[in-house]
Formats: sequence, structure tokens, C-alpha cells
Amino acid sequence: MPLFHLILVAVIQGITEFLPVSSSGHLILLPGLTGLDDQGQAIDVAVHVGTLFAVILYFWSDVKLALSGLPRALKGRIDTEGSKLAFLLIVSSIPVVAFGVLLKLTGLDDAMRSIAVIGWTMLVFGIVLYWADQAGEATRTTADWSLRDAMVMGVWQAIALIPGTSRSGITITGARFMGYSRSDAARLSMLMSIPVIIESGVFLGGEAIYTANVALIRDSAIAAAFAFFSALLALTLMMRLLRSVSFTPYVIYRIVLGIVLLVVAYS
Repeated sequence: MPLFHLILVAVIQGITEFLPVSSSGHLILLPGLTGLDDQGQAIDVAVHVGTLFAVILYFWSDVKLALSGLPRALKGRIDTEGSKLAFLLIVSSIPVVAFGVLLKLTGLDDAMRSIAVIGWTMLVFGIVLYWADQAGEATRTTADWSLRDAMVMGVWQAIALIPGTSRSGITITGARFMGYSRSDAARLSMLMSIPVIIESGVFLGGEAIYTANVALIRDSAIAAAFAFFSALLALTLMMRLLRSVSFTPYVIYRIVLGIVLLVVAYS
């Protein structure tokens, strides 16, 4: 696979994975709008692994806390801060797994990979994000995260399996509707991505590993590295900007891109 194509895929994935603009939507659009070949499942897994390490590194204190409480959570003993966080992250990932299996069994996952679908989801969920961001209060923090909140945000996250929706965007939307501050909504969204990316990697990685060769392993390592650094940069900038800037710039980008894609799809 050409180096430029590898870097392009990795950087797009890295930048858009944690911004509320849909990484999957951009990766689906890449071959359709540029004429480049589809990067393949192995590279998809690799760039997700790269972004996984980026979010783990950035939120290491939270990840460390959850890992320390994971054994107690698995035993049903939700009596520490760490076990509570681990338990809620597991709960929040259940809806997306169930919905993902349903889409795979029905074949709808492939049917939705179109420019028209991505255009509509970019536009509609961009407007919904703006509504939530402007109307939502900012009185709650991550310390207030409850079982009910984790379940509700998990359902929002499952909707993100529709291409163009944005996993981070839709979970931030749900959190803002429930009164979480912008930075805390983003923090919860990023932490929720960790089990989902792991589950996705396990689900997709088996076949990719089975068919891998030396060249593919090399390409995957390059893609993962570029995705890691670009994701870490994008994540750092977004979390800093949220101290003084709303989600409106991302909303504007989504609306403009959505309109352009709809024009392309229906022209």
C-alpha cells in the first residue's frame, strides 16, 4: 500500500476519531471521493489500535483507576470509585455490541455505507449536537455519572454505528442533554470509546491477523503510529479548546459537509 495512502488514512482516522465529526464517515468517503482503493480491514484495525493507545495515554489516570477496580467490578462488587467506573464503562458498551450484531446479521451495515446516508447523518446529528450544546446545562461532572446515565449514553453510542453519526459526537450530545459540562461530557465520551475500540478490534482483528503477511504487518504498524500521534494531537487540542470554545465550530463543519455530500449524492 502506498505510503501516502497509509498516512492519509491514519491521519484522517486519528484526527476525526475523537472529534465530533465521524471518523467512520470520513474513511468511507475517502475511496468514494478520491478514487483511492479501500484501505482494507487490517489497516482499519491498525488505525483504531493507534487511537486506542492515544486515548489511554491522555486519560491514563482514569484508565488506571478503572483497571484497578475491574476485578472487583467483574465480581459484582461495585463499592469503590474504580470498580464503579469500570462497571459503568462495561455497561455503556453493551448497547453498541448488541446493535452491531443486529446490523451485521441483517446486512444493514453495508447498506448504510453511502454518501447520502453520511450526508444526512452529518447534517441532522450536527444540528442535534448544537441543540444539546446550547440548551444543556453544565451542572454535572464525571463524579455524577450513574448507572442510568451510562445506559442512556450507551444507547446514544449505539446510534453511532450509522455512518456519519460520530461516536464521540452522539455521546457528547447525550451527555450535554443530561446536564454534563462540555469538558466532562467529552471526557466521558472519550473513556467510553476505550471498551468499544477494544471490542471492535477483537471482532475485526481475527480475520486481519489470519490473512496478514510481512508487508501488511509493516503497513499496519506505520498506520497505527501515525494514527496515534494525530489522535493524541487532536484530543489534546479539543480538550483545551473546550475550556473557552463551544462545539459550534464542529457543528458548522458537519452542516457544511452534510450539505455538500447531499448535493453530490442527489445530483
